[in-house]
Amino acid sequence: MPDIFRVSEAASLALHAMVYLAAFPEEKITTQTIAGALKASEHHLAKVMQRLVHAGLIRSTRGPAGGFQLNKSDREINLLEIYEAVDGPLEPRSCLLGSVPLCGGDRCFLGGLNVSVHQMVKNHFADTRLTSLTRIFGEKK
Repeated sequence: MPDIFRVSEAASLALHAMVYLAAFPEEKITTQTIAGALKASEHHLAKVMQRLVHAGLIRSTRGPAGGFQLNKSDREINLLEIYEAVDGPLEPRSCLLGSVPLCGGDRCFLGGLNVSVHQMVKNHFADTRLTSLTRIFGEKK
């Protein structure tokens, strides 16, 4: 059975990296530091961070004292913005039972479960701000 909801590794890295940055708002944090905290590939994380810069969610400062910081308040950034900056629009997945040409639309015997779960996840991502998650990486400084 296909997944109801899937988060790519890149989107997962983006979500976690953004929460990490929100936990330390006054600091410029390097990719190396974030990758270490997340136990992730520094190379992959660097690509993800550039997508977040391009989306305007974070800013990058080069040089020995450089690093990444949020581009706006953690109260203004929700999880949906972060997810969509990396994976594009959050769309419902296809049929949970695979490709069955007979099913579709109002003929789905799962009664729209896929659509309901998708909407719940989308609403949760849209309603959850970074500020509510910073405790994951310790108290906000």
